[in-house]
Amino acid sequence: MARAGVLSAFTVPPNAGALSCRVLDPVNEPVRNAEFVVSDAVGRKVVSGGTDPFGSFVTTVPAGEYRLGVSAEGFTPYRASVTVGEDAHASLGDVTLQVAQPPALPSPGEWEVDPLHSSVGFSARHIGLARIHGRFNSFAGVIRLGERMEDSAMHVVIDAASIDTAVTMRDDHLRSGDFLDVARFPTMEFYSDRFVHKGGTRWAISGGLTLHGVTRTVTLDAEYLGVGQGLEGETRVACRAATELHRDDFTITWQTMLARGIAAVGHSIQVDLDIQVLPKS
Repeated sequence: MARAGVLSAFTVPPNAGALSCRVLDPVNEPVRNAEFVVSDAVGRKVVSGGTDPFGSFVTTVPAGEYRLGVSAEGFTPYRASVTVGEDAHASLGDVTLQVAQPPALPSPGEWEVDPLHSSVGFSARHIGLARIHGRFNSFAGVIRLGERMEDSAMHVVIDAASIDTAVTMRDDHLRSGDFLDVARFPTMEFYSDRFVHKGGTRWAISGGLTLHGVTRTVTLDAEYLGVGQGLEGETRVACRAATELHRDDFTITWQTMLARGIAAVGHSIQVDLDIQVLPKS
């Protein structure tokens, strides 16, 4: 618990101590960017962050009792309790994460998106500051899962006019010819037959997105969440995915500039999907 080595020059505030740990995989290689969370005795988060390129982290916290949680993609989470003394260094030393058993893949066949338990959301920068969030309320999709997940395909159709940012005037502008031009392009469509396993529960799903009359290749960074049972005993499969779109790629170029050259609307759009699918009836 005493200070030693490099921590002897580490400034610790009054009534506080240092907490450190190194995170390794089963072959003793450091786990970079593992996420750690330090919580107090009643479960309130005190500090969080990620490990450095050597799998390590050092943080200062008020003296007391804490719970440490460490998680990383493809590994079973680690939990421990630790006491941090005043003006002392509490080191958990080397922590080895065990490889997690990946969730079982769903059965091959045709599945359809459940719109009641799915969401298609997006966000965009506004006046260079905060982000405006919205969603599309009407969409449908079918996924054909192959014997190998890599042989799967999907087709999703989104009703462009169903855009919803909770502000009627803004939604009307987004439906107009300045943006989505829903009178000419009533739907957006995404088709993919390229599913690439990136390791663990991560997949890259690449395909053609047709938006505003233009088709571009888009890759979804997807996380497979597994198979579960619904309230009525039905089989459900869940995943989440994200990607970033650039408006100019789809000729949605409307813009107005504010003082000092700040754009009113950002050029990139963050898309976030939470999807549940059911066996197609």
